[in-house]
Amino acid sequence: MNKTLPTGIIQMAAGTDAADCRSRIAARAEVLAARGARLIVNQELHDGPYFCQTENVAEFDRAVSLDSSEAMAFYSALAARLGVVMVTSLFERRAPGLYHNTAVVFDADGSEAGRYRKMHIPDDPAYYEKFYFTPGDIGFRPIDTSVGRLGVLVCWDQWYPEAARLMALAGADMLIYPTAIGWESSDTEAEQARQLDAWMTVQRGHAVANGLPVVTVNRVGHEPDPSGATGGITFWGNSFVAGPQGELLYRAGTDEALDVIDIDLARSEQVRRWWPFLRDRRIDAYADLTRRYRD
Repeated sequence: MNKTLPTGIIQMAAGTDAADCRSRIAARAEVLAARGARLIVNQELHDGPYFCQTENVAEFDRAVSLDSSEAMAFYSALAARLGVVMVTSLFERRAPGLYHNTAVVFDADGSEAGRYRKMHIPDDPAYYEKFYFTPGDIGFRPIDTSVGRLGVLVCWDQWYPEAARLMALAGADMLIYPTAIGWESSDTEAEQARQLDAWMTVQRGHAVANGLPVVTVNRVGHEPDPSGATGGITFWGNSFVAGPQGELLYRAGTDEALDVIDIDLARSEQVRRWWPFLRDRRIDAYADLTRRYRD
């Protein structure tokens, strides 16, 4: 049975204005849909700059309601007009003082297929996300769409094998990571190379360990630190698609990219027959995984 899923990725430099970002995303999505994409994946927090370089309460004004907002209406209408499933990444205002970093998936008819709230929240120099985002409370549940069950996670989640495994165990057909990651200005070339290699390697490992394709879409461009404390972040792009054996099906560069990649969802079944990792898991011996550390 043919289960090829033409998947579009939008890797771009973000602007400061949400309306401008949405307009540019729409133009790119139209191109991808015309090329046959049935699924389109956007980068993390694509409606503006990566504002987490500083702790500034004024940045909370960027957040949108998922119950009713211009952002939700825009992406719902865009998905319906193009007839595609679309993965978006929004700064969610859930209640006064309660905010999440949330991926919202729209089905091809414009309806909301589901959402995922980012679970792992970093707090590092230039990535002060704990100031802005409450950890998700939805759990690791794939989102059912007309093109399959999407295991949507977000950025920092991509370093955690537990998150990928739980999505796989819940029946995800693929793992998807909207991302915003780059180099800080003080990183040496050698350190930059190590970081990029580790980032790709760990996610290709999730593909191998779970027998699932992985789609990761990152942003590009330099974004200055508003505080001037650092030289800002240069987002490294390198969006990629890996198959269920970790094989690279596609890799973008460090510039803006717009591509459609055919993903064979039926291949996962055959790979899992060859490499039955789920069969051989020793679930009777994994209780300590729920502990912070075993002293």
